[in-house]
Amino acid sequence: MNEELQLYMEDAQERMNSAIEHLNKELLKIRAGKASHHMLDSVKVDYYGNETPLARVANINTTDARTLVIQPWEKNMLAAIERAIINSNLGLTPSNNGELIRINVPPLTEERRKGLVKQVKHEGEEAKVSIRNSRKEINTDLKKLEKDGTISEDELKIAEEEVQELTKKFSELAEKAVEVKEKEIMTV
Repeated sequence: MNEELQLYMEDAQERMNSAIEHLNKELLKIRAGKASHHMLDSVKVDYYGNETPLARVANINTTDARTLVIQPWEKNMLAAIERAIINSNLGLTPSNNGELIRINVPPLTEERRKGLVKQVKHEGEEAKVSIRNSRKEINTDLKKLEKDGTISEDELKIAEEEVQELTKKFSELAEKAVEVKEKEIMTV
């Protein structure tokens, strides 16, 4: 396999891998009834006029499977953090004791679990679409290389088969990630 073709194959793998990484980040945000600091990743706090991620203005810990504890670096940020959590539409109710904020994560109802599973499946499908789009773009680029005479028809066929194998491999990784998250959500 020539050097340029090798670069295209590495690019294909990189693109598909980034789709899996994105999927994993999105799945971390979906709560499965257990407290996790990732649940608050989307919360932005007004920090002296700037929208700042909560993790940059406070320490976030889990004391047990159902409790998050948020300790701001500056005590005057307690009210702003509490307001940001309430306004985040995460369905969490913060409790401010003047020193830190506690959040008790309520157990999920069966209906909510099913809704979260739908969301997880949607994220998995988005990742697979991204992987297939990467395959399509790489195959288009490979056909241009063949048309330009950079690679032979045989090299094109081999490369397309390798791209298909990569697509299959990364699609299976996406399905596995969805399956694991689904099991985590449905476990009471």
